[in-house]
Amino acid sequence: MKRALLVILSASSAMATVLSSWACLADNPIIQTKFTADPAPMVYEDTLYLYTSHDEDNATGFTMYNWMLYSTTDMVNWTDHGIIAGVRDPHKTFKWADGNNAWAPQTVSRDGKFYLYIPAPKGGRMVIGVAVSDKPTGPFVDAIGAPLVDDPNSGGNDIDPTVWIADDGQAYLYFGHQPPLFYVKLNQDMVSYSGDIVKLDRIGTYEEGPWLWAFEGRWYLGWASTCCPEGIGYAMSDQPTGPWTFKGSVMDGDSRSSGNHPGIVEYKGSWYVFGFNYAISYPQTTTQPLPGGHTEQRSICVEKLSYAADGTIPKLPWWTTTGAPQIGTLDPYVQTEAETIAFSKGLKTETCSEGGMDVTAIENGEYIKVKGVDFRSGATSFKARVASAANGGKIEMRLDSQTGTLVGTCTVAGTGGAQTWTTVSCDVSGATEVHDLYFVFTGGSGSLFNFNWWKFDGPGDPGTGTGGTGGTGGIAGSGGTQPTGGASNTGGTSGGLVTGGAGPAGGAEATGGRFGRGGSSAAAGTADGGMVPSGGTGPTGGAVPLTGGTTATNDTGGVVSSSGGAVSPAGGSMSGGVTTSGGWPGAGGASTSAGGAPASGGAAGRGGGVPDVDAGTTGTDASSDKGGCACVAAVGPSASSDSLAVLGALGLLALGSRRRRPPTASASRR
Repeated sequence: MKRALLVILSASSAMATVLSSWACLADNPIIQTKFTADPAPMVYEDTLYLYTSHDEDNATGFTMYNWMLYSTTDMVNWTDHGIIAGVRDPHKTFKWADGNNAWAPQTVSRDGKFYLYIPAPKGGRMVIGVAVSDKPTGPFVDAIGAPLVDDPNSGGNDIDPTVWIADDGQAYLYFGHQPPLFYVKLNQDMVSYSGDIVKLDRIGTYEEGPWLWAFEGRWYLGWASTCCPEGIGYAMSDQPTGPWTFKGSVMDGDSRSSGNHPGIVEYKGSWYVFGFNYAISYPQTTTQPLPGGHTEQRSICVEKLSYAADGTIPKLPWWTTTGAPQIGTLDPYVQTEAETIAFSKGLKTETCSEGGMDVTAIENGEYIKVKGVDFRSGATSFKARVASAANGGKIEMRLDSQTGTLVGTCTVAGTGGAQTWTTVSCDVSGATEVHDLYFVFTGGSGSLFNFNWWKFDGPGDPGTGTGGTGGTGGIAGSGGTQPTGGASNTGGTSGGLVTGGAGPAGGAEATGGRFGRGGSSAAAGTADGGMVPSGGTGPTGGAVPLTGGTTATNDTGGVVSSSGGAVSPAGGSMSGGVTTSGGWPGAGGASTSAGGAPASGGAAGRGGGVPDVDAGTTGTDASSDKGGCACVAAVGPSASSDSLAVLGALGLLALGSRRRRPPTASASRR
């Protein structure tokens, strides 16, 4: 999956200051509500989906009955989608499977379909099955009603399938536990293959868990390296069928983990390697090895990966506790699933009667952490969907730690049942800018309540505007409400606003500036939403009348003279820019009657300028969920002009041991 990344940087001391003001990293392990292993990442559209195997809580060996799914858009907050397939009722997808050993999966997409490849036992020997779905989240159904690969020459080691589709459309399936490693060419339908299954000689430290991918014309094969402990080894080739040249380790083995299993993927311009450790089931010091009788209760981790000029991969240290950096920020003004978690303590998830999942087993003192939440100008209230078969409890909202600033407390009463849902709300004060958000649960003993979803409201909410009045500072209805601000087509008047219009990050998606982020690009924007020849705004709101209008450059949208297009009595002209109050304030209309209906000129924050724009706030929503920079603190009224320029530039940037034997063996290890 090869992807070009366009990077535009404006170097300045202000950029360094802003970037150092907030650093958001993941928490390893990334999943804490269940034990997970064998990570299989897949990118589809704007989301990274992570398919996993699942160690049961009571596992004493490899006790594994189903496959799980998690997703993220920022690499630190992960949403639990629950079980997507299995080998045992009530989630038995493959009726031919023996009912155990749901081992390492992988999912790939092709032609609008999603194909889940899994190993499972049939008649006591491991084989490979395939299921299909119309959505990455399932439901998945057995595609052929029988195993896809059942090779009598593999010694019962048809395990750990990995699939990659080459640029020419040919798909390759690798699998196997050493000494054999196999591959076969899949047909276009992805549920059958042609030609012989090819057996390869052992490559370097290959043990099992192959992972196939390509980057810049080179082919890579990663794997769980020689047991035990297992690290992650890799080889390179000029073609997907080899010959493969062993290159060493992506990560060496470590005594704190018996096994490993790589999943390597590119997402939003960066590369990541996933694997697992035992840090939750066996908390360890930096050097303490696993005990000899440890159980298989594993937890997935992630680190950023890079390439040297020759294509080799610089070796990474063992899994850190901080993991990968956050991409963008999380929007608290959009309804968010409670099972969207960066880190948690003592909690579990379950299927919710209202659909999806909910957080359960909540007891006194436990918590959920959500990383990099951008409250912008502030939240004033909070609501949550909860259910309680007991006496309930309280949800404390704290910033940056379990004992951090308390910004609100919601009381949850008994609802009469663990799946009898009600919505509770409470006031919030002091939640502004970007913070890690902690939901700390308090109450009596035992299980307090279940938690389905949450949402904040207040002036920081980008969806509070009602649209500009027609022709007075914004095209009718396009000064924008919509949850993420502004209209879907144009960024205010054709004079344009730095932040007028809509799209996920503040500007018109198609016409709100060069990169669909509102405001101007380095090349003066395009069409209607950024700097335009007829008097659009520059990065801080000044007029740049390239074909008409005066050269006045104030912070309110640019003044147009009679030579720059007709000025209407109530606001800017439709093609010559806007009057002093028809641009910035109100964000796509005016904050006064001169440029749109009062307080209705677009959503503050996303649909254009933030309310206190004349005090120096940035017009772009610099830390929106899609268009903001990674964990940059929101800029308030005291922001400097240098910071504004930096945030504008940053807005553009945001785009077990495992030695296995057949199931019949007395000491099966995976």
